[in-house]
Amino acid sequence: MVVGLGAALLAVLLTGQEQVAWSLLFGSITVVVPGALMARGMTSRLTSMSSASSAVSFMLWEFVKIVVSVAMLALAPKIVPDLNWPALLVGLFLGLKVYWVALLWRGRR
Repeated sequence: MVVGLGAALLAVLLTGQEQVAWSLLFGSITVVVPGALMARGMTSRLTSMSSASSAVSFMLWEFVKIVVSVAMLALAPKIVPDLNWPALLVGLFLGLKVYWVALLWRGRR
């Protein structure tokens, strides 16, 4: 989310257009919200009961994550006024590609 906020700030400074920043921010939110939902679902007690329930739970929460992501993208034109699709896709791309930074940061602790 921090990368999305930073990119949205940079976008509004470079372009001077608020709709570009909002579109970019919504693109990163489209990655963060479903990912957080899946992470929360995977930490329930049911997922740690057995390896079979863990595998089924993973598939279920991955499906939920995909459905929420697609729904958010479908609703984007209604939520963000004057949606800029290229900016939304840049935000989506940044949100997807920043996971490796989190993994590197976690590994250094």
